[in-house]
Amino acid sequence: MSDPERRRGTHTIREWLDQPEERRLELIGGEFVEKAPSDWAHSQAQTWLSTILGTSFARRGGRGAPGGWWMGLEIDIHLGENVFRPDLSGWRRDRVPAMPPGRPVAIRPDWIGEVLSEENASTDLVPKMRHYWRAGVAHYWIADPRTETLAVYRTTPDGFMQIVVAGRGETVRAEPFEAVELRVGVLFGDDPDDAPE
Repeated sequence: MSDPERRRGTHTIREWLDQPEERRLELIGGEFVEKAPSDWAHSQAQTWLSTILGTSFARRGGRGAPGGWWMGLEIDIHLGENVFRPDLSGWRRDRVPAMPPGRPVAIRPDWIGEVLSEENASTDLVPKMRHYWRAGVAHYWIADPRTETLAVYRTTPDGFMQIVVAGRGETVRAEPFEAVELRVGVLFGDDPDDAPE
């Protein structure tokens, strides 16, 4: 069956694996969904989230850092019949003692962070959020460069519940990384060395 004749929602993980990695495809509900290329604002938010959280948590701890996590950028993750490539993801080392192997990683993350882009916002906020919750991801963060906000969600039996929403100029301690303060404005262009407004 040629691609134009193919019914929607019928792609398989095997077909996903056969695609060139540079296409940056996710497999959601049997459909290939291409991740939009990063613009400057998206890249900065992703870089700073990774830097702030990675410095404190992506290690075994020590020197004032809590540690305890494996952290990854754009790691392909296999959840159910879907394959996602979140902007950031993390696994607690007490649950996953060794670095999660393979592509796609078949071990559910404990935390996922997405940075919204105009092209992918509806995917990150609806089907991906739903699938992450169903798969048992405990924490989901959404950084939105357009509104300069960070929203933090925790899983509940009925879905993700928003527990924090903060804007530029605010400082938060947000689970599961509440051990460190995060100045939201740094994600959206504020100099990390400047004092908070």
